[in-house]
Amino acid sequence: MVKPDRSRYIWVYANSRAQKEQWQALAEEAKTPLSTWCISIIEERLAEDDGGQPRRKLVKDIDALKAENKALRDDLKQKEIVLQRYETELRRYRAEPFQDDQFQGVRPYSHELVDILKERGHVGSYQILELLGIAPDEVEAIKAVSKQLEELEGFKLIKADGRGWQWIA
Repeated sequence: MVKPDRSRYIWVYANSRAQKEQWQALAEEAKTPLSTWCISIIEERLAEDDGGQPRRKLVKDIDALKAENKALRDDLKQKEIVLQRYETELRRYRAEPFQDDQFQGVRPYSHELVDILKERGHVGSYQILELLGIAPDEVEAIKAVSKQLEELEGFKLIKADGRGWQWIA
């Protein structure tokens, strides 16, 4: 058993028995011994004098930042959902000219599709859809991409093999 070092003792005389009981209750609420609680209060005060912030203020600031972070995450999640819907609608809008077999006029090809084919050289069909962000349930968008690939092949810009599409121009 370790003997206590009497040179480290500090005797504190409370102003009243009620004050000591109040401190004791606060220490029990903090789940620490009274001496540890008193030391933490003194250390907090010294930190304030050194330009530091008291622990209670830091805890309050952290809680406020956590609440703000949660609100920002929720807002971001909502915006991501809206953005995803807009992108789906944009793909549907861009796919319309390729849905109509009787279309007359100029059809704008997807720059993203052409860039993917040029940059990668050879790309699988499923990989193209994945890179374009097209979900498997977006049937119209898949048909539009297929139609564009067929027309690009007709213009001899790409060629199809058993594994995918290759840029040849």
